Amino acid sequence: MTMPTAAVLDVVIPVYNEEADLAPCVRRLHAFLAGAFPYPCRITVADNASTDRTPEVAAALRAELGIHYVRIEAKGRGRALKQVWLAAEAPVLVYMDVDLSTDLAALPPLVAPLLSGHSDLAVGSRLSRGARVVRGPKREFISRAYNLLLRGTLATGFSDAQCGFKAIRRDAARELLPLVEDTGWFFDTELLVLAERADLRIHEVPVDWVDDPDSRVDVVATARADLAGIVRLVRHLRDLPLGELRARLGRAPLDPPGVPPGLTRQLVRFAAVGAGSTLAYLLLYALLRPGLGAQAANLVALGVTAVANTAANRRLTFGISGMRNAARHQAQGFAVFLLCLALTSGALAGLHVASGAPPRSVELAVLVAANLTATVLRFLLLRAWVFRRATPATGLATEAGAAPTASREPARG
Repeated sequence: MTMPTAAVLDVVIPVYNEEADLAPCVRRLHAFLAGAFPYPCRITVADNASTDRTPEVAAALRAELGIHYVRIEAKGRGRALKQVWLAAEAPVLVYMDVDLSTDLAALPPLVAPLLSGHSDLAVGSRLSRGARVVRGPKREFISRAYNLLLRGTLATGFSDAQCGFKAIRRDAARELLPLVEDTGWFFDTELLVLAERADLRIHEVPVDWVDDPDSRVDVVATARADLAGIVRLVRHLRDLPLGELRARLGRAPLDPPGVPPGLTRQLVRFAAVGAGSTLAYLLLYALLRPGLGAQAANLVALGVTAVANTAANRRLTFGISGMRNAARHQAQGFAVFLLCLALTSGALAGLHVASGAPPRSVELAVLVAANLTATVLRFLLLRAWVFRRATPATGLATEAGAAPTASREPARG
């Protein structure tokens, strides 16, 4: 490796009382970077107020290998990473756990899209396809349950929030880190959620990962802190200036020439909401059909899913949150529902007139076709009428296709 001042990559290892593992970890990492990495690198040991011989071991490694050592007089992995990353000069910043549970072969593909400018953050994933993981069933269950909880509460798109193997571009770090409150284990999750909400690109790398049986992580305390962090984020995300951050760093949607601005992203989100609504509709219809009959089951199923569909599209597809105009949107959405009801009921009535008592599979197929037609009609009406863009003269917040303001931050799907 070259001198630290020329570093393109700064690899940070947060430690607390790691006198036994620190030297083997650093020597192995140094050998890998020197032999297999084509860029100048620096290794930084971030010491979280260790009370054992960790400082002496780090000093010996600094003399032997030229590593960088930073002492932080308080515990907390997030606190260490935040302090070191904000002071770093390398364009790409990495961190990994001292146990090196993640195979170092994943480091080049982790940082390559950041060095090229393709992505803003990169994370190792133990849960994505292609990952190879060795750990006990308890920790496997906890990890998967935690990431499912994140998806359900914060609508996250990344697969593994807590793998100790991540990288970030320095420019993105300096914008995001001042907004991250957590100083402990939830730091990773909070950083990723904020990055995702700011429309930064997150690259995931499936990793080979072997659990460290000597891990000092207190699973119960960490889980409790993570839950508290999720609650805090859910409550306060709208108060953060993510709209401003998105304007500075976020990647604009790819709208093809000749297509109205925002239409591509709206179509994708509308399709996702529509798919969920259709599945819910079919499930409700199948459950209600034996007791209510075809028409009544269709009415109830379509009515329930229409209310949820309007609310979901209002927030996710067209980026509108808060209560302003919510009643009007639901009323207009109800009018769209009536049109869709007429279309699906008419198709169902026509089928029964033509066939008398058609098989249930044919009945469902006709309803699916009618719902697909109704979906196209619903999108056109929602975009052009229900959630149409407010005119500049009104002075109101922009609606369909608009970029949200910092005080009216939409949930990201």
